[in-house]
Amino acid sequence: MKTNLPYRILALAMAFTPPVYADEITDDIALDYNSYLSDLFIHFHENPELSFQEHATATRMAEELRAAGFTVTEGIGQTGVVAILENGPGPLVAMRADMDGLPVQENSGLPYASTALQLNPATGQQDFVMHACGHDVHITSLVGTARQLAKRRDRWSGTAMLIVQPAEEIGSGARAMREDGIWERFGKPDYVLGFHVSAGNPTWTLNLLENSSPYAGADMVDIIVHGIGGHGAYPHYTKDPVVLGAQIVLALQTLVSRELAPHEPGVVTVGAFHAGTKHNIISDEAILQLTVRNTNPETREKLLNGIRRIAENMGRVAGLPEDMLPEMVVLEQTVPPLVNNSALAGRINGVWRERIGADTLIQKLPDGMGAEDYPFFTTDPDIPSIYWEVGGTPQEAFDAMANGGPAIGGHHSPLFKIEPEPSVQMGVDSTVRAMLELMPGR
Repeated sequence: MKTNLPYRILALAMAFTPPVYADEITDDIALDYNSYLSDLFIHFHENPELSFQEHATATRMAEELRAAGFTVTEGIGQTGVVAILENGPGPLVAMRADMDGLPVQENSGLPYASTALQLNPATGQQDFVMHACGHDVHITSLVGTARQLAKRRDRWSGTAMLIVQPAEEIGSGARAMREDGIWERFGKPDYVLGFHVSAGNPTWTLNLLENSSPYAGADMVDIIVHGIGGHGAYPHYTKDPVVLGAQIVLALQTLVSRELAPHEPGVVTVGAFHAGTKHNIISDEAILQLTVRNTNPETREKLLNGIRRIAENMGRVAGLPEDMLPEMVVLEQTVPPLVNNSALAGRINGVWRERIGADTLIQKLPDGMGAEDYPFFTTDPDIPSIYWEVGGTPQEAFDAMANGGPAIGGHHSPLFKIEPEPSVQMGVDSTVRAMLELMPGR
């Protein structure tokens, strides 16, 4: 669901290279990648599955986590998986990874590019499926984390909970797992962790923001515009919903530009406009589909109230009676903003700085308002949590793009591709360090 593209970034000032330091954890992670995780990543990349259809992926993840020594429960929130490893007294720390792919036909040129087809409930047809957002990195790293924690039980004390989440791409999987009683059944965590691989950041980097919201809250909104249909040659006998819909689209542009303070971020985008069947027929209905983004509840309320006000009053301007004014429907796929716990973020950045290396840490603010359903794990009740980015594109690719070379394939693009070795290794390394810090040894 992360869409901060097209990228307009140039190469970062310094070239990032693998961290050089003597540490048996990092060495072991590299060995495990070369001997095991590399093939597992390719398997997941070649076999993506759509949201809530991740049956084979969930089964394979359950097998991998059981083999690592975790107690595994399947079918949480439809296809979700929860793995538990109890290791003495101490905190309960949860780490989440999402696993669904997207209905995109891959054109990355990779030798292991996906050619998978799957019945898409949204279209009713067989669609190509691709891991076009890096969830294959996430679940491979989760397996690597499980294997490292199981090998180092003498280094930590507490309970590790690994969450394999479905349906992030439609903003529904985390909510489904909460509604299925994940905390009631397995315990409410003391901390929740998660990360996303980023095509917009160089490999061998970690980006954990301490004083900013890395992902926005999002609402999906429909506006149903009623009209009085008729012949296109006799518009004076109609109330044209296409014209009224177009006026609403234009009027909505003033919400962010003229009603939000200049430093208050928000997005109102009309992504779809459906109306009509034929050139010379004025329809009796039009439907606008919007995405609305915010970083706090106050902005969300201001935007949603403004959308309703504009839609209804433009209907009045068009002369519609009160019982035919445009209707606004906020769909259930609402997600709240993702807000890192500042104290926890500072603590984990400090651990990474010491154990992985200061050169790997960046503080890059988002250049868009992508959204995540991860906050359903961290709010109501509020749980201290962090969410970070692991760099996924080699620095050389940024350098080439800056010199007129090919653009970097971004998230949700058919050209999307991630360098798996550094991405998975840094995903495992950063997660293991964070969990060892939060569950110190006895």
